Amino acid sequence: MEIIIASRAGACYGVQRALNLAQKAAQSGGDVQTLGSLIHNPQVVAELAASGVEAVSKPEDLTASRAIIRSHGVTPQVREGIEQAGADIIDATCPHVLRAQQAARDLALEGRLVIVVGEESHPEVEGLRAWAEQAGGQVVVAATPDDVPSQIDGSVGIVVQTTQRREKLDAIIDVLTSRGIEAEIRDTICSATSTRQEAAAELASQVDVMVVIGGHNSSNTTRLFEICRARSPQAFHIESPDELQAIDFKRAQRVGVTAGASTPEDQIESVIERLRSFAESQEE
Repeated sequence: MEIIIASRAGACYGVQRALNLAQKAAQSGGDVQTLGSLIHNPQVVAELAASGVEAVSKPEDLTASRAIIRSHGVTPQVREGIEQAGADIIDATCPHVLRAQQAARDLALEGRLVIVVGEESHPEVEGLRAWAEQAGGQVVVAATPDDVPSQIDGSVGIVVQTTQRREKLDAIIDVLTSRGIEAEIRDTICSATSTRQEAAAELASQVDVMVVIGGHNSSNTTRLFEICRARSPQAFHIESPDELQAIDFKRAQRVGVTAGASTPEDQIESVIERLRSFAESQEE
């Protein structure tokens, strides 16, 4: 059984930066907490908690002297709440998310209806909406073209959840264009997301089984899985090596592996090691 790893896979710069900041804070001593899960990876969150960096859901729950803002960013109201709680802020917001927040704010200041392409309940999207609304803008979150309002008066600006697929952005633009609306587009899709999706799609079409590693609560990993599943019916989304036991590899000659942007290298390696043990047992 040949194991092939996607040319682009695993933790992106923003996630690795957040992890480094959290680990440095833990090692420096003193109390520190994160506002929400640092990243959408249950294993990482559990490891951080074990090292003394626990997650709290809202500023009122802060008891530590330092608070880490998660990689997805927070709303301006949450940031203000952290400051009112008297905690020193360690900002682990992904730089790409910060750019998207600024874009949403700028579009609102220009007096445009701000359409946020993304998942309404995702923390990054909640932040984009809030930063635009704080600037006085009207905001619509559109996960699909059906979410675009039927009646739009005035100018329109578009900002995108950084982990969205480009096809979703294009679909929203097509709807607006068909109505004669020329929107100001701030393409804030992270290039790391795009390259991982392209590499996963290419590999999934070339293997017998495709394994996608990452948190089940990770939107970017879920999208990777959806992309792979569209090209290979034998695609599986797992969080840990133990989940490989439920997959039948007996007839698989080539197994592809990819991982979401919130999956650290050590988690990928642990899955690959288990796959190698499966391959060795097949050869015996």
